[in-house]
Amino acid sequence: MIGQILATLLPVFLIAGCGTLYGRFRTPDIRGLNTLNMELFVPMLVFAVLSDRQAPLEEYATLALGAALIVLGSGVLLWPVTRWLRLDPKTFLPPMMFNNSGNMGIPLIVLAFGEAALPAAVVVFIVEMLLHFSVGLYMLSPHTPMWRLLRMPIVLASIAGLVVNLGGIALPVWLLEALNMLGGVCIPLMLFALGVRMLDIDFSDWKTGVLGAVLCPLSGLILAAPLIWWLDIQGPRAAALWVFAALPPAVLNYLVAEQYRQEPHKVASLVLIGNLGSLVVMPLVLAMIFVHVIG
Repeated sequence: MIGQILATLLPVFLIAGCGTLYGRFRTPDIRGLNTLNMELFVPMLVFAVLSDRQAPLEEYATLALGAALIVLGSGVLLWPVTRWLRLDPKTFLPPMMFNNSGNMGIPLIVLAFGEAALPAAVVVFIVEMLLHFSVGLYMLSPHTPMWRLLRMPIVLASIAGLVVNLGGIALPVWLLEALNMLGGVCIPLMLFALGVRMLDIDFSDWKTGVLGAVLCPLSGLILAAPLIWWLDIQGPRAAALWVFAALPPAVLNYLVAEQYRQEPHKVASLVLIGNLGSLVVMPLVLAMIFVHVIG
């Protein structure tokens, strides 16, 4: 079991570590890399996975529902905490709800459970992204038009992939191979960018950051247990949902907070200290999964 955990986590942390080391001596344009990733490589991966007729997407409906309930339920579960501790809900709740399903979730799930788990990783990632750019933006700015979702390359790629899959359209092998190769760039690039971002850790609000590092995975795991039982999610999909539930806050939370001027320094502490905390959380969660879920 220890070997499985190390085989899963070491590539993740080594690639992220390379990003941190490179960023320490250089100043790479991470925003430009992230834009390229989110507008080109990730949509290609999403389209390639969703359009693959060998992946029966109707079997992932309960997984998508479970992921959505974990995201939304985390906000409901932790809202009383913000009232009790007198935290600004607009600052604290989005990082607790919208987790790192891209930079960390997809690589972890694929490395832990193999390429067969890639559709599950992409499904929960799409759910989190759609909710982030709808519910998440509404939380920060209630007047944000929802039609902006249709301008997102990931949304367009998701719609196109679903049409191809559910319509039984067979794409040429050479086209799928090219899409898979380009889409495959996004996974190591996500981890590398995450490593560079770790250099921006702001310890000025370390108490809030540590609180978030505990409550973000804890709230997700508390919700995942009954949801997996209620929705009867089993096997690799259950394992993927456990990982999804335990993920730290997404780096995107900081970029959105910066855009809307919603205490970005506090959000940066929540995001980056939360991701640092995953060094402790993820080995424990993977150990539980390998023993009790994958067996």
